Amino acid sequence: MATHVAASSGGKSTGMASTDLKKNLILCSMTLPGLIWLILIRYLPMFGIIVSFKDFKLPSPRATNIISDIFSREWVGLDNFGQLFSSPTTWQFMKNTIVYNAIFIVLGLVLAVAFAILISELTTKFLAKTYQTLMFFPYFLSWVVVSYFVWAFLSPTAGLWRDGFVNSLGMSAWYNDAKPWPFILVIANLWKNTGYSCILYLAAITGIDTSQYEAARIDGANKWQQIWHITLPHLRTIIIILFIMNVGRIFNADFGLFYQVPRGGAGALTKATEVVDTYVYKMLKDTINIGVSTAVGFFQNIVGFVCIMVANTIVRKVDPDSAMF
Repeated sequence: MATHVAASSGGKSTGMASTDLKKNLILCSMTLPGLIWLILIRYLPMFGIIVSFKDFKLPSPRATNIISDIFSREWVGLDNFGQLFSSPTTWQFMKNTIVYNAIFIVLGLVLAVAFAILISELTTKFLAKTYQTLMFFPYFLSWVVVSYFVWAFLSPTAGLWRDGFVNSLGMSAWYNDAKPWPFILVIANLWKNTGYSCILYLAAITGIDTSQYEAARIDGANKWQQIWHITLPHLRTIIIILFIMNVGRIFNADFGLFYQVPRGGAGALTKATEVVDTYVYKMLKDTINIGVSTAVGFFQNIVGFVCIMVANTIVRKVDPDSAMF
């Protein structure tokens, strides 16, 4: 009798497992397009890492395909990495990359959270939707378009802040002076990207149970106390996750921002606008040394991986529930 019951329960559990497997397969099949894209765009190109250890400048006319061309090149080991760090401007553009990204992360976080809270406090839905749209719209603009906006304001010949007006204020032409460019680049980045982050935080705020605010009001909590003790704690997890992901890109620069907006950043602007990505582009354009540019990309990924692991480890020790993994 016991054996029969065990067999019956075993058969039921097997049948349930089979049903769950079929349901999961149907759901998992929906991820196939994204999985295929991930493999084709992210994993297969990782084979190209080998180029960073090769003397690869121009495709050989004798090569039948790119694969044979890569394997036929001379192995140079870490010479490409050495060429990167031997440049006299290496530490300058590395410092620019890290400092700019650190400023973007901190100010972007503060502004996005602040605007999300302000919009969530609006009682008129029309105004809330209007502000969301106006803030989100710049995110869809290309940096090429933004560069023309900046040029229209700061052009030394035809801009709104052209030489005559700027000189009357005792300032030099902004577009040809390196000093104002850190502020211009930070403002341009925040103007373009804050709206996107704001929408993410606003979505998290709308998911907070309104009964918590009602209970806080009954207990006499003012608006600032409600934000500090209810809103911000609920946003903590998403803030930390986005922070960790941004830290992983601290050695990657937005090429469009640093190249298009200052229109190449040549001459006197190089010191203020040169970052890793613009340096690699200019070097690749001048020397067509694909090996060094690949080495830079490989180094960026290594630094990003280390930053993510360190940041996630610190978060896991302080608040395990907020860690990414």
